[in-house]
Amino acid sequence: MATLTALTKSGTAWTPQYVESIDMNKCLGCGRCFKVCHRNVLELRPINEHGEFVDDDDDDDDEVLRKVMTITNADDYIGCEACANICGKKCFTHAPAAV
Repeated sequence: MATLTALTKSGTAWTPQYVESIDMNKCLGCGRCFKVCHRNVLELRPINEHGEFVDDDDDDDDEVLRKVMTITNADDYIGCEACANICGKKCFTHAPAAV
């Protein structure tokens, strides 16, 4: 499988690693990854006790167990891995892009 490879300014080959998933069971919802991402790739979303996403606008706050980070704009991800580097719980899974 061929993968996308780029060059750094110095000419060194670099293979960007793109976010594939975020482990909801590990995610604390702290937002550190969201703050470090300047590409608007991530969003904090509420889940219920069954691990299902629920509306944030819902008046029934009892339904929300906690919030977890989700990938909302994967096409804008540039492969820098800043989110994974800041995550203390190691929630992110990355892989190179196939070409």
